[in-house]
Amino acid sequence: MNEDVVRRELKIGNETLVIETGRMAKQADGAVFITYGGTALLVTAVASKETVEEDEFFPLTVDYRERAYAIGRIPGVYGRREPRPGVGETLIARLIDHCIRPLFPKEFRYEVQVIAMTLSSDQENPPETIALIGASAALCISDIPFNGPVAAVTVGRINGEFIINPTYQQIDESDIELFVTGNKEAIMSVEGGADQVPEDEVIEAIKFAHDHLGPIIDLQEELVQAAGKPKRPIEPRERDETVSSKARDLALSRIRSVIGISSKQERREQMEEIVEDVVTELIGEIQLDDQEPTDYAKDVAEVISELEKQEMRRSIIEEGKRIDGRTPDEIRPITAEVGVLPRTHGSALFTRGQTQSLCTVTLGTSADEEVVKDLEGEWMKHFILHYNFPPFCTGEVKPIRGPSRREIGHGALAERALEPVIPSREEFPYTIRVVSEILESNASSSMATVCAATLALMDAGVPIKEPVAGVGVGLVKEGEKEVILVDMVGEEDFLGDMDFKVAGTKQGVTAVQMDIKIEGITIETMRRAIHKAREARMIVLDKMAEVIDRPRPDISPYAPRIFTMKIHPMKIREVIGPGGSVVRKIQEEAGVLISIQEDGVVEIAAVNAESAEKAKKMINDIAAMPEVGKVYSGKVTRTTSFGAFVEILPGQEGLIHISELADGYVRRVEDVVKEGDTVKVKVISVDDHGKVDLTLLHKPTLRRGGGRRNDRSSSRDRSKKSPRVPRVRY
Repeated sequence: MNEDVVRRELKIGNETLVIETGRMAKQADGAVFITYGGTALLVTAVASKETVEEDEFFPLTVDYRERAYAIGRIPGVYGRREPRPGVGETLIARLIDHCIRPLFPKEFRYEVQVIAMTLSSDQENPPETIALIGASAALCISDIPFNGPVAAVTVGRINGEFIINPTYQQIDESDIELFVTGNKEAIMSVEGGADQVPEDEVIEAIKFAHDHLGPIIDLQEELVQAAGKPKRPIEPRERDETVSSKARDLALSRIRSVIGISSKQERREQMEEIVEDVVTELIGEIQLDDQEPTDYAKDVAEVISELEKQEMRRSIIEEGKRIDGRTPDEIRPITAEVGVLPRTHGSALFTRGQTQSLCTVTLGTSADEEVVKDLEGEWMKHFILHYNFPPFCTGEVKPIRGPSRREIGHGALAERALEPVIPSREEFPYTIRVVSEILESNASSSMATVCAATLALMDAGVPIKEPVAGVGVGLVKEGEKEVILVDMVGEEDFLGDMDFKVAGTKQGVTAVQMDIKIEGITIETMRRAIHKAREARMIVLDKMAEVIDRPRPDISPYAPRIFTMKIHPMKIREVIGPGGSVVRKIQEEAGVLISIQEDGVVEIAAVNAESAEKAKKMINDIAAMPEVGKVYSGKVTRTTSFGAFVEILPGQEGLIHISELADGYVRRVEDVVKEGDTVKVKVISVDDHGKVDLTLLHKPTLRRGGGRRNDRSSSRDRSKKSPRVPRVRY
């Protein structure tokens, strides 16, 4: 191995984690090649050489990509290149972002890009944990200022036993799946789901995960000692303290008067007025050499923003009064409606304060299932949730393009929250699509989506196991003082220290997502927060039950009725016909939609039972298979030396073996039946390949010589001896 290559390894769970640097991507500021089992990633970190304009968000971009060659596959899309990142790739990028974003110094105003690429996959070990570890390691060994390292593990649970970094198969068997990141002292982020698991058991899973982070952080520290670069100096932006001090004096009392206004728009307008008024007053009171007012307007806006944050936090800590006037445990007013749209299969409008979600449900057939292709393989989804965040929901003007990372992430969280209560395809043979349109937003719109989606599903008659609700919980921490905020608003999310979303039923948790803006929180703080979320969730579920407390007994009259039947797989081709001509004809004549599975299950979507029965009969006429023991009347289509073939159903022949043609020895098949004869037969067996064996229902009795006994119509001269027929031993 090249002497410049540094390599460290550690046993975690059932596999060995290996991190090396110095062999690949050496022009990046930091690069590591990281493997776990047969899954391998290259993770790089690069910072720009020039500063960027200041913004309220740190200029960080995290990209995650999966290469098809990682599982020995050529992309199936046009051009045979990997398409734009899919949902899974976007979600993993967000997992990394949520953890590392708070760890960059705010004064570091250089654009930072982290890229993680899965180069090899054993299709057993998921890549997200090592992608996060690789991102942390690449940043730590680079010259980019970063308050790491951090580590990540996934925890699962099978039969009550926690598992670190479960395989794909173990995840499918688990009732808990949580992705947990943090440092040695605290948790940084959590994301995952559970099958209605009690809150304390979720916390125990997080604690179990955190106990395994320390050795991974030690491994990265060893790598930094061997290969780390000196960090770039941080140059904080200078601010005119005279202007800042005067701005604070002019703005403080006015900012305090804004705290307690319930309307987000009104608070925003008043804060904008404060900035404008303070800038105007400063122009008249302060003389600045060679400076225009615009030169320090940014300073004023920055000072007032900081002051707003300080006063909001002070009011919460000292007075127990939140920015919209509520107490820490108080939930915003809730209203809900179902059946708000006349022609959808199900709909609901859920409003909590100034956050509002309109959810619709559409029911389809198995042909509408989503095909998912990722490193795990190819699989089908019969439950889909899409989340849309149009600009008008926040009173803004923006172009509408494809779904953003935020929309994909929020939709995935809501989908995960509902998955444990969605009936299986065997219980409810429909593909279910839920769409959430956020009509107003002032924080926790993903949790409003969970509530609205639950109501819409029940309105659509989907037999969900339990209603699900969600609540966002925040945190303000000053020194040793902590206040947990139930049902956050937007400013509390932006100016607070934690965003902890918890969804679940009355029985337990179905989904969690937590990201923080400080360098970690303790397990006990999380325990308090998740129990506060449970108390709030019970209130929300009760409010929802006042509108609808169980699924409707029947689906919408506008939804298709799905009828199922089974045909033999060998008949699928005949039912479909050349180029789909046969199945199209059935659909047109019966007025139905037909979906045929590989195992022969046929789904018929129809507006009424009569149409479905008509389609069933047409399919049965083509695909009916002989039943063992049943008697059929059919025509002999051909004879051979070993038996006769009889068409007992359209296009379906069976064989009467020569031994089943008569009671006694048959010398020639034609002595009993001839081509074109109509005979009655009984089915004695049908094998897996559709081969049918028959017996003649009314067998004649033949003499040893092959003639019919007592056959008076025979023209044979009985005075002559028949030639001796040798005995055939079978």
